[in-house]
Amino acid sequence: MKCPFCGSDNTRVIDSRPADDNTSIRRRRLCDDCDKRFTTYEKVETIPLIVIKKDNNREQYDRSKIEAGVLRACHKRPISVGQINQLVDEVETEIFNREEKEISSTLIGEIVMNKIKDLDSVAYVRFASVYREFKDVNTFMSELKKVLER
Repeated sequence: MKCPFCGSDNTRVIDSRPADDNTSIRRRRLCDDCDKRFTTYEKVETIPLIVIKKDNNREQYDRSKIEAGVLRACHKRPISVGQINQLVDEVETEIFNREEKEISSTLIGEIVMNKIKDLDSVAYVRFASVYREFKDVNTFMSELKKVLER
């Protein structure tokens, strides 16, 4: 690892510990040439995941799209950023544990809906209304009835 201060290759690890709920390693390093310290994070490299959209176009997986959808659904709800991040982490873990190179956006949406249902019923209905593209009040009401039956 090169020192970000002097560019030397002569660095060593002086401390390591798990970070981000054991999904990465935080390493404290020391440059033997300039005696400066810096931190690096080591994460498992995942294979690129391709998402198959509803129109059969393919694009690279983008976590921020899931985050944006969940944030919109949770707008003005008593849900913390930590809870939203945890939900997105759980969705991502479930997606990557499938060990597939391609996944449909429909399946991702279903996974998100299952997770968000347990978090907040209003956020669930909001997400479902966009995801399922409710065409009229009757389809919206049938989804509300499902939520009320729980």
